[in-house]
Amino acid sequence: MRLAAKTALVTGTSTNIGGGIAESLAAEGAAVVCVDRRPENAADCARYLKSIDARAIGLTCDVTDEAQVIAATNAANQAFGGIDILVNNAAIFNKKGVLDMPLDEWQRQTAVILNGAFLFTKHVARLMIEQHRNGAIINIISTAGHQGEPGNIAYCTAKGGLLNFTRSAAMELVGHGIRVNSLTPTATDPSESLERAARWGRTVRNAEEIRQAFEPFRTRVPMRRLPGPRDYGRAAVFLASDDAAMITGIDLRVDAGAIARYWAWDPPEK
Repeated sequence: MRLAAKTALVTGTSTNIGGGIAESLAAEGAAVVCVDRRPENAADCARYLKSIDARAIGLTCDVTDEAQVIAATNAANQAFGGIDILVNNAAIFNKKGVLDMPLDEWQRQTAVILNGAFLFTKHVARLMIEQHRNGAIINIISTAGHQGEPGNIAYCTAKGGLLNFTRSAAMELVGHGIRVNSLTPTATDPSESLERAARWGRTVRNAEEIRQAFEPFRTRVPMRRLPGPRDYGRAAVFLASDDAAMITGIDLRVDAGAIARYWAWDPPEK
């Protein structure tokens, strides 16, 4: 197991990307601290991981509240003796454009994505330095952070900012033996998330409707299929492991070719 004896803290542990990454890290031997603003997301993720004999705890935390971030960091340290891996995944979705986005909603959405990553990076990195750990920090971006998606102004802006936050933090922390990278997902096949929801004991009543909503995305990516959370999980394991010991300040895109695609070209039919 590549992450045996390691502890990972993951923010935003819903049944989708965060839950998939948490499960992948646990499968490689890491103890996982499942952090989410919604108590049920943190608790269900940790409960499932423990049911498969992984070490895990669930913590409720508003990532924009520094006191709560410090408390979560301390709780993780108390439970597992430190933190080796941080995955900044927490985000909220509010698809509004520059003309109709209220200022308070802009501030809340950008705060969750940017302030949350800043606060957890700050306090987890301090703990890593104090304990002389060669840590790994992974920031979850989005193809929307690389491209201009209309009607999604705060999300695009914050994810784009997180890209350069990654590079700046990587340069600041490199002397402490802490690597900082980012991982870019894209529109994600919902099938795995629906299956995970069932494993976590949840009922999803509109599953087919959710699947159909992602069909237009599938037909527009070059690979003609969408990645799932496990695809991101495998990439996160790589970035967190010693296999990536000489990698810092980069963005690893797991996007089925979405960003590389030339705008005027349509993928061929299969």
